[in-house]
Amino acid sequence: MAHAKNHDYHILAPSSWPLLGAVAAFCMLFGGVVWMSGGMTILFKSVELSGPWMFLMGFVAVLYVMFGWWADVVTESSIGDHTPVVRIGLRYGFILFIMSEVMFFAAWFWSFFKHAIYPMNEYVGSTYVPPEFYQVDALHLPLINTLVLLLSGCAVTWAHHALVHENNRKDLVNGLAIGIVLGIFFTGLQAYEYGYLLKQGWEFGGDKFFSNFFMATGFHGFHVIIGTIFLGVCLIRAMKGHFTPEKHVGFEAAAWYWHFVDVVWLFLFFAVYLWGV
Repeated sequence: MAHAKNHDYHILAPSSWPLLGAVAAFCMLFGGVVWMSGGMTILFKSVELSGPWMFLMGFVAVLYVMFGWWADVVTESSIGDHTPVVRIGLRYGFILFIMSEVMFFAAWFWSFFKHAIYPMNEYVGSTYVPPEFYQVDALHLPLINTLVLLLSGCAVTWAHHALVHENNRKDLVNGLAIGIVLGIFFTGLQAYEYGYLLKQGWEFGGDKFFSNFFMATGFHGFHVIIGTIFLGVCLIRAMKGHFTPEKHVGFEAAAWYWHFVDVVWLFLFFAVYLWGV
């Protein structure tokens, strides 16, 4: 009894995950630089690196760290280490993460609007040359994708309500499953849109509009894939009975992330697809 915990905090045991995560992230970042720069030599020009292999190894290592580290967090929750105070800290941490994601997308919106409204390098003498915009039929496939993503957000909200207010495991699982299917459908439609635009002559890096369009919508699509995986993990955990109306921080974080993805897409739809044309 001398070692019994008499406080609400979780004292973490020594872990190798932070160090492994840092090494994996460095390998992925450095490998990405090597890949995109066409190769480089290191160690007094005695070792030559090229190709995507270092980036891919770092990426796989990051995925491994994410799986192992978060599996440990789930285990900590199951054995009762996530007290109310700890759960508040986890929520605050995830809110800060979402705020960092907001600033990430703010950079693409800033670039898009800056080059659209004040294109300094488009001035030729005393004549103003407006930037080039390209017609995107926003009221067809992009509008359908918007409705699909909003419906998926509704399904996730239904699942959250079923868990917190009704403790209805069936509706929790069904809502998550519908949200995942709609998320996959959104990704498929966006891939089809990209294929169509590339056939129309759109080229990443071709000009500022193309670059901003593909970077903003492409990174959003990447976040949709991450969010779909996030919801998939929550679905597996829900089927195993992990969540309760009182303890469901993992699912709550996934729902927040998914709604963040929804809101970002609404801004993208109105800015890039509607206002941009």
